[in-house]
Amino acid sequence: MDHSDDIDLVGRVAKGDERAFLALYDRHVSRVYGLTLHILGEPMLAEEATQDTFLKLWSRARQYLAERGPFLSWLLTIARRVAIDRVRLESRRPVLTDANDPEDVWQNTPDLGTVSEETRWRSLHFAVQSLHPDQRRVIELAYYQGMSQSQIAEVLGWPLGTVKTRLRAAMENLREVWNEK
Repeated sequence: MDHSDDIDLVGRVAKGDERAFLALYDRHVSRVYGLTLHILGEPMLAEEATQDTFLKLWSRARQYLAERGPFLSWLLTIARRVAIDRVRLESRRPVLTDANDPEDVWQNTPDLGTVSEETRWRSLHFAVQSLHPDQRRVIELAYYQGMSQSQIAEVLGWPLGTVKTRLRAAMENLREVWNEK
């Protein structure tokens, strides 16, 4: 998959091109669904969140700025926010995953049809796995369960300052590993 193709397609979507929208949908729906399913834990809710994500893409395509990063990152950020909003809206508490169970997330999220993107997802997976278990846990709770730092502190029984420190350290470690790639 070519990043410039996504940029061209999203530009066409911004002008109301339905074919470009369908092309982006076909290209990225599996990743969006995988992420929303992991956050929400229920296929029906994940399908609704995926649909909401693509509706937002249709209405907000003009807001995408290529100089800020890849289209897929922008789209997955929208999907994450939609899913977390749905969790909050329905007053659901995300099911905590077993700390030894992140393999399921990484197996379901990437689209196996794209080698370069698959490689990026795998390298991120290995970067997360290389973190200290406490850092990995706060990353999972914050980014895949949609919890705030206060909620993480409550769930783990840690002081809020400890959560903030471990989350910051985890992000710095991930940034260092990612920049080496």
